[in-house]
Amino acid sequence: MAISTMTSTGLVAETGRPSGGFFRRAFEHMVSAREKQARRYVNGYLLSLDDATLASYGYDRAELERQGSAGSQF
Repeated sequence: MAISTMTSTGLVAETGRPSGGFFRRAFEHMVSAREKQARRYVNGYLLSLDDATLASYGYDRAELERQGSAGSQF
């Protein structure tokens, strides 16, 4: 008898793997890729600001550079 529980990621089978088919996994991968893209875009903008402005917003330029950016779009 398989026991299923509900979690924030959906239905999880006894094996601990999220259940769902191809479309669920494809959707989750697409969302993950868009989140990474948005993070790079925002980091690119933040890196265009001067150090004093970054510090006032609570960001560290070195940390933003480590996380990466989408390039100089601005």
